[in-house]
Amino acid sequence: MTLDPRLTPARPDLAASRMKGRVEAERFVDGVPRVVITSQAPLRRRRAPDAPLDTEALLGEAVTVYEADDEGWSWAQLEDGYVGYLPSEALAPPGPAPTHRVAALRTFVFPAASIKTPPVTTLSLGARVAVARAEGVFAVLATGGFVYAPHLAARDTVEPDFVAVAERFVGTPYLWGGKTSLGLDCSGLVQVALAAAGISAPRDSDMQERALGTALSAPHDLASWRRGDLVFWTGHVAIVRDAATILHANAHHMAVAIEPSAAAVARIAGTGSAITSVRRLADPPPPM
Repeated sequence: MTLDPRLTPARPDLAASRMKGRVEAERFVDGVPRVVITSQAPLRRRRAPDAPLDTEALLGEAVTVYEADDEGWSWAQLEDGYVGYLPSEALAPPGPAPTHRVAALRTFVFPAASIKTPPVTTLSLGARVAVARAEGVFAVLATGGFVYAPHLAARDTVEPDFVAVAERFVGTPYLWGGKTSLGLDCSGLVQVALAAAGISAPRDSDMQERALGTALSAPHDLASWRRGDLVFWTGHVAIVRDAATILHANAHHMAVAIEPSAAAVARIAGTGSAITSVRRLADPPPPM
């Protein structure tokens, strides 16, 4: 079986211990647990700030680090399996376990229990935090800082409709590799929205097409699509919003946009790309 390099913690000089017997490498290491301590951390293909962005890890995400070099880069694997280089300054040994997640599209962390204080950082939907106590309308984080409590939800709380979560991102700029409310791509939108609904999903659209749901027998029959179906083209994925529209982060609009399904299918077909499948999740969201 050919190993996917995006998900394989192996280089010619170094690999994860669990890869022994499956790959060749000069050294094998166990890796050490770390957690993301910045609002987001870019995972890049190479140890360079101008290297392509493959994905992002959000605050509170667990990471396994196999190498931390002297130049400030950590070669690591994310919870969704993606392997690449993260800034070492964005990582730290695990601290208090996250108790809550950001449920708003974005929220601020303030240095004091006052909205008049200049925020110290911004957190995006899906970021995880450990709440130490409540102070008025604020949640006080174990690591310091105050977050407006209604913007948080208990870690194990799930959204009933992942499509409604995705709809909150309408207008967000398209960013290749992005996963935050400041910019995200098509599969990032799907992954973040599904995560809010308690559904784990791979990072890239081709992985999602293989892993999620059941393929419809007649994918080109738009009348059979229903809310929550995932429509796949080569290198792209969209979410069915209702009988007439889809929702997707796309480079045509350079944003997350709602688009008539028939018009989108025709437009994308004009670029030479046809639908490869439409996949239905086991538990579709409730009708609106």
